[in-house]
Amino acid sequence: MIISHKYKFIFLKTRKTAGTSIEIALSRFCEEKDIITHISAKDEPIREELGSLSPQNYYVPLARYTLKDWQRLIIRRRRKKFYNHIPALQVQQYLERNTWDNYFKFCFERNPWDKAISLYYWQTRNQESTPSLTEHLKSIDIDRLSNFHIYSINEKIAVDHVGLYENLENELEKIAERLKLPEKLILPKAKGDARKNRQHYRDIMDEETRYLVEKVCAKEISYFGYRY
Repeated sequence: MIISHKYKFIFLKTRKTAGTSIEIALSRFCEEKDIITHISAKDEPIREELGSLSPQNYYVPLARYTLKDWQRLIIRRRRKKFYNHIPALQVQQYLERNTWDNYFKFCFERNPWDKAISLYYWQTRNQESTPSLTEHLKSIDIDRLSNFHIYSINEKIAVDHVGLYENLENELEKIAERLKLPEKLILPKAKGDARKNRQHYRDIMDEETRYLVEKVCAKEISYFGYRY
């Protein structure tokens, strides 16, 4: 995730929505006081090559600690952090109220069935014996397929804008304009080489898997009108 104080925005990173590429692109506009969380060791060099700042300021200020946070610090000697895919509720808790209320908060969502295919190819990319789509989705924590908890609080959308992955280029243009960025958001290629099969999800997915995804992602399907 990224929090920019100069451009007054909070970017919440959802799964399988080009989040790493967007994060790298946004990092180019960050300054020393902004919050930038870690991405994978494979993708950090891409960010460095573009001259962007590295992860910084990701420890939660001690002034924002709850009693449980202090207990965790004393017992485990571990500081609380902002991190990849952190939910909106935690970000709200760990920021000054004025920052949360007044900064432009945004993220991206994606057709759940297409997202399931992308997740499948990503998680099985290094396996010698590749399970079927249905077998794989049944073997993982399928609830993680849904991004809804990342950008909602108490079952209600808590950000100012949820851009749709299917309209990514236009969405990024509007966001750059909204934030008054000096340049366009140009996405580098990050994590985009795992999916070799580019068939439509309806040509890959069986009925069992279709309804499994539909059940897990019911909230975003309802909110954004996604259709199989």
